[in-house]
Amino acid sequence: MKLTLAEPKYLRDSIMVISDLVNEARFKITPEAMELVAMDPANVAMVIFKLLGSAFAEYNVKKDIEIGINLNNFKQILRRVKPTDVISIGLSPDNRLEITLTGKNVRTFSLPIIELEEKEQKIPDLSFPVIITAPSSELNDAIEDAGVVADSVAFIAEQGKFIIEAKGDLNKARIEMKKGEDVKIKMDKSERLKAKYSVEYLKKMINGSKLSDNVVIKFNNDYPLQLEYKDVNKVMLSFILAPRVETE
Repeated sequence: MKLTLAEPKYLRDSIMVISDLVNEARFKITPEAMELVAMDPANVAMVIFKLLGSAFAEYNVKKDIEIGINLNNFKQILRRVKPTDVISIGLSPDNRLEITLTGKNVRTFSLPIIELEEKEQKIPDLSFPVIITAPSSELNDAIEDAGVVADSVAFIAEQGKFIIEAKGDLNKARIEMKKGEDVKIKMDKSERLKAKYSVEYLKKMINGSKLSDNVVIKFNNDYPLQLEYKDVNKVMLSFILAPRVETE
């Protein structure tokens, strides 16, 4: 296995975001892509990551390989990457993950491969009646605004509108995005859709905006949310977040 990445941000920025939600994860490295599917320890959020072979300057993988990694340790190494560095990833003879950063100097780090007990995560088969594409920066601002008021936020879809609403004991926040050039809304039905989600988790997920200027938002009534950040032919980072269903 030999992987060489001339644009380190795709891997570095993705791992920075993923490591906020997941401590340890199993990477599946196939002849097509480097992939990860993992749940956060509280089983509230799922992360789906795919870094395509086409994003690499060199991608030499003959067969599927699975490696368990402590993401916090991996993140500390990736923090040392300079913008002009080239990252090479391989396996050492003693079966450790070897990460070489080549710039002015050549720096090599190695990480132990860990055994993970939990079984392989399956991506749930979800069906969404609404798909919203919006600028990542606008969703970021809306979540930050909502976080000033409450620890949960309602996502609401109406014909031609996407609304983010938060209600505290005394304060309220409402951010309305209208369908237009920047915001695209596809709805199956004309009914109003509403679901509540944790602001704490959303604040971690919206850091996916480092990878893409746009975010795809999918949800349903009291149903999981999916956020997807994508740079075509390079990287995809997606999150699934369980809803907050409140009993009266």
